[in-house]
Amino acid sequence: MNWTISLLEYTNDDDKGVVVAHWRATLVDGDYSATSYGTCGFTPDPASDGYIAYESLTEADVLNWVWESVDKEATEASLSAKIESDKNPAQLSGTPW
Repeated sequence: MNWTISLLEYTNDDDKGVVVAHWRATLVDGDYSATSYGTCGFTPDPASDGYIAYESLTEADVLNWVWESVDKEATEASLSAKIESDKNPAQLSGTPW
């Protein structure tokens, strides 16, 4: 499973507080792949304990924020189920001749 942050939206001031993180989770199994994309909103508070300045942020920092907002296990289970469904579809199409 690969989780990434594709884009951050932040305030246009000296603090550059992150207000939105765009994330993507991707699972690849051989020829099969599944992806989930979403956003998480935040209310930055530079005065709070643990605040990380924009210039010091890492992708891991932001992913941890996302995982506090998103059900990581459910997202990963959904991607796994999608791949299993693609591998073993409940319905096929074609003709017997």
